[in-house]
Amino acid sequence: MGCCSGRCMLILLCCVQLITAVERQVFDFLGYQWAPIMVNFFHIIMVILGLFGAIQYQSRYVIMYLLWMFVWIGWNVLVSCLYLDLGGLSKDSHILSLGVSSHSSWWKHNGPGCHSQSSQYDRWRDHQNPKLTTVLSCWLEYQYIEVLHCTAQLLVSLLGVVYSCYVVSRFSEEESYYK
Repeated sequence: MGCCSGRCMLILLCCVQLITAVERQVFDFLGYQWAPIMVNFFHIIMVILGLFGAIQYQSRYVIMYLLWMFVWIGWNVLVSCLYLDLGGLSKDSHILSLGVSSHSSWWKHNGPGCHSQSSQYDRWRDHQNPKLTTVLSCWLEYQYIEVLHCTAQLLVSLLGVVYSCYVVSRFSEEESYYK
């Protein structure tokens, strides 16, 4: 297989997915978003397995990666619908924090160009409690940043589905040729 083969593209896509998943994981940890933390963790494991399968010519691992991509696409659609308040879902619900904490997206208070106003109580001034902080304005609202994250993941995942299908078919052709 050449340098610009489907296998090399799948390896590149897996590397891009790892980078974006780790970045997303960091911001989910900062916002105490427990459901995305768990799903991102499984995503990182599956992408590593897909990367291993592509490098080692193991179609079973690439198939497992392919099946996970369908789950990952569904997850990103769910999160996008949640943040856009579509389908009866609400960004104000505690679904993503699993009801464990009242935290929301880290981007809600720390987005690009956000200006916030802290509470006037002196004893809370140094504690940076997000409940006591009011966001006055942002260049881009937090829900759109989260949806952009999901959209980027969806685009890379859809490309991953296409290339993993191609790689599995090529691996199958090569296995049948050598038998």
